[in-house]
Amino acid sequence: MPHRTEQESFWAGDFGDAYTDRNRGEHLVASNIALFSRALAHTDGITSVLELGANIGLNLQALRQVLPEARLSAVEINEKAARELRTRVPEAQVQVESLLELQPTTTWDLVFTKGVLIHLHPEALPEAYDLLHRAAARYILVVEYYNPAPVEVPYRGHTGKLFKRDFAGDLLDRFADLTLVEYGFAYHRDPIFPQDDLTWFLLRKG
Repeated sequence: MPHRTEQESFWAGDFGDAYTDRNRGEHLVASNIALFSRALAHTDGITSVLELGANIGLNLQALRQVLPEARLSAVEINEKAARELRTRVPEAQVQVESLLELQPTTTWDLVFTKGVLIHLHPEALPEAYDLLHRAAARYILVVEYYNPAPVEVPYRGHTGKLFKRDFAGDLLDRFADLTLVEYGFAYHRDPIFPQDDLTWFLLRKG
C-alpha cells in the first residue's frame, strides 16, 4: 500500500531496515526497563498495552518485565522490524502498517510512543494525537525529544525527518479529559541506564 507521507515511506523502506539493524542489544532493553519502571510507577491496573511504532520490540521486551501480566500489542510500519518483533515478543499482537492508517476497534489501558512522534510530519500529528486519545482507555505515555517550540533538526544527513516540539503539551491542549500525571528525563550520559536524551510524559485520561 502506498504511503501518504514521505516520512512513512522513509521508515518503511531501506532507511528503516538500516535503523533496525543498528538499534539492538540487551543493554537497550535494560535501559528501557529502568525508564518504564520510573514512568509507570505512577499508574495502577494496567492490563493491556499498545505501542505505536514498536520496531523490533525492545520496548515491549522491557514492558514484559515491568508489566508481566499485561496483554501486549504493537503497530510497526517496517516489515523487517515486525518480523523480528514477532520473534522477540511472540505473545504480542503485531499489525504491520502505518499508525496513520490504524483504525482500532478496541482500547488499551496504556498507549505509548517512544521516539516515533518526532519522525512524523507535523501536519500528520493531529491524526496521531487523535489515535493516541481514541485508543487509550486510561493512560498515554509519550517518550520523545522535547522542545518548547516546534523545530526541525537534521537527521543522519536527511531533512524533513526529525521534528522536536512539546508533544505532551499539544495533547493536553487538544483533549480536555487528559491530565499530566508525571514527567521525567533520561540522559545519554547516565552511567547505568542511558537513553537518547528523551523526555517522558505520562498523561491520564478521564
